Amino acid sequence: MISDLSDSSHNTSTYSSAFLFKKPELKDGLSIHELVENCPPLDLNSSYCYMLCSSIWADTSVCSWQDNTLSGFVSALIRPDRPDTLFIWQVAVARSARGQKLASQMIKAILERDSCSSIRYIHTTISPDNNASWGTFRSLARELGSASRTHAFLDQELHFRNQHESEDLFEIGPLKHR
Repeated sequence: MISDLSDSSHNTSTYSSAFLFKKPELKDGLSIHELVENCPPLDLNSSYCYMLCSSIWADTSVCSWQDNTLSGFVSALIRPDRPDTLFIWQVAVARSARGQKLASQMIKAILERDSCSSIRYIHTTISPDNNASWGTFRSLARELGSASRTHAFLDQELHFRNQHESEDLFEIGPLKHR
């Protein structure tokens, strides 16, 4: 359960004493860029992109802080074509924070927000050899008591001209009422 540490906007929350979860702020963009840069095999986007995530998509993204250091980040958005679906774009966890289910905790923190009250499905894309992401999202589906499905989505040759691995669409849902 999330305990509210600020106001009713749910800007700040925590699942354990080790991590503090907050909506990203514009000033966090460069720190997020540096975190992702240190989390291979994640695709590194421009610092501008992370500043957009920290402003335009702040309601559906989260930063995890531990001892005033950025330990994790999830960028997500509500799909315009499916307003009941949260699309998780990128999950980054600092090496020092791995093995503590931080990714799942951050996603659950997003789901608890008022902005996600109508979310019934979670979507993400995962490359076939990203075992950490497969494990995280399969575990999350079990924790949420929801079914999961995998669909072919972006093909390495057809969509990426062999410049990027294929990406499968992983779907969790329908989510149980929270």
